[in-house]
Amino acid sequence: MNFRKLAVAVAAGLLLLGGSGATPAGAADAPKIVLAPPGVPPIFISIVTFVAQQQGFFKKYGVDVELRQFDNGTAAARAVVAGDLDASMSATPLLVTQIANANVDLVGIYGFPKPDFQLGTINGDKASCSDVKGQQVGVDTPGGARSIALSQILTGGCQLTMADVQQVALGSNTSQAMIAGQIQYGILHLDDVPEIESHGKKVTVIKTLLAANPNAQNIMIVALRENIAKKRDGFVRMIAGLIAATKFMADPANTDRVATIAEVTGRSHDLALGAVKAYLQYGLWPTTDDGMDQIRLEAFIAQQVKAGGVKDPATAPSYQRLVDATIWRDANAMVSGAK
Repeated sequence: MNFRKLAVAVAAGLLLLGGSGATPAGAADAPKIVLAPPGVPPIFISIVTFVAQQQGFFKKYGVDVELRQFDNGTAAARAVVAGDLDASMSATPLLVTQIANANVDLVGIYGFPKPDFQLGTINGDKASCSDVKGQQVGVDTPGGARSIALSQILTGGCQLTMADVQQVALGSNTSQAMIAGQIQYGILHLDDVPEIESHGKKVTVIKTLLAANPNAQNIMIVALRENIAKKRDGFVRMIAGLIAATKFMADPANTDRVATIAEVTGRSHDLALGAVKAYLQYGLWPTTDDGMDQIRLEAFIAQQVKAGGVKDPATAPSYQRLVDATIWRDANAMVSGAK
């Protein structure tokens, strides 16, 4: 068993341990929420859910949260719609198009707005936008978060289209495929780069998503509006646990502990430690607001309409349709009032 598979197996054991007794003593009736962090192994942004689980923040705020991993946020969002999950961490562009094009009644309740996607290559001799044409590019799944990022980078930064490349669906294992030399180009997260380079391969970043599209959005926790109404107290308590986790992660005194939990991603402790520090500096996890800024989201929706992602401009969701800001509001009040 290689290190990455071993880390995933250990993480699964830790998750089971963290999930046992996930309700406070004497609180057997605590609400149950099933939340899907994306990626198998999980991508780095989702470690906030594992911190909340393993540090007891879900338990502290009186909710039993089961973390059920999915290969990607796209599949997880479909499972939410099907009623198999209560919530998922899924790409904001996907949420916008699902609402606009399929009238799916999903709602965002907590945002992680700053994407860290970048188009990178291990072929330093062919590391320009024009060199990407005709190449295989690693993504999560067609239509998934990395796939959407690739589309925005190609059209907004490289004057290319998706027809100019061949997508290779790799889940959260693009870095592993590049390490193995199976592909030379991929959509990478920040933490993928040092992992690849730790195996002796130099990564050249061709274009970042934010450079190609400054209005780009990353991920939201999404749920069906109907389910939120039925389980509102549970959703509030779950978000309270996540808010507490982000505050815990932001404290430098906890960085090593967070890195240990982050080994659930399959990273070694040293790589996880470096990634935690880099992501905290980058601002991946919002610590002072709900990550769903109205002006920024409205600009993004307008851009989606202009780019053709929304088929009929009349169905483009308004900010009020896209998000329920009251869940985070009440959760934050719960955390702020906690002793």
